[in-house]
Amino acid sequence: MSEHPHIPAPAPLVTDNEAALAEGQRFFEKMHTRRTIRDFTSEPVDRRLIDIALATAGTAPSGANQQPWHFVVISDRKVKRAIREAAEAEEREFYNRRASEAWLDALAPIGTDADKPFLEIAPYLIGVFVRKFHLDGSGERVKHYYPTESTGLATGLLISALHQMGLATLTHTPSPMGFMNDIMNRPASDRAFVLLVVGKAVRDAKVPDLQRKPLAEFVSEISAGTPTKSR
Repeated sequence: MSEHPHIPAPAPLVTDNEAALAEGQRFFEKMHTRRTIRDFTSEPVDRRLIDIALATAGTAPSGANQQPWHFVVISDRKVKRAIREAAEAEEREFYNRRASEAWLDALAPIGTDADKPFLEIAPYLIGVFVRKFHLDGSGERVKHYYPTESTGLATGLLISALHQMGLATLTHTPSPMGFMNDIMNRPASDRAFVLLVVGKAVRDAKVPDLQRKPLAEFVSEISAGTPTKSR
């Protein structure tokens, strides 16, 4: 037995199989409507919704429970303007010089370009950072384990929670993203992971007519009797 204290595990939210199927189907149907939005209104969003979503993100599993993430919430217009200018500068470099023709061809159906007005229009931007280590009480560096994977899990929960509350999101990943550390006052030990745009979609917002892969294309199964390769 571990010498560290343990408490009873929480009871399952649903125990009946049919109820579980219904609950799972409802959640899937809600999440199936989630799409990346690029046309936002400037309509204010209740900050309490943002805090609920961030608290939800904080429930994500993490390596050694080190919770190696940090979120910066931005609503200030001047800061959003600075972020847009820096992001668009990197995006122009990407579209004009860095991106291969194959990459640009892959992006063509989505219709993206270097202009990112939503970075100023949407009421909130959330900078997500991976914390590679922290300093303990004596100033010693404590390494974080699986920080990128853990932050990815937390970001997924954040996006899901925002969608559940009727908010639109866009994951923006200009490369490189070092400007986020400068503008958001994060130390070099934090690595920018994603810039999340949050708000409400305009009434006539359009999204690309893209199809998600059917289950059979991204799921395989190993069950009793399934042949496996030996090493």
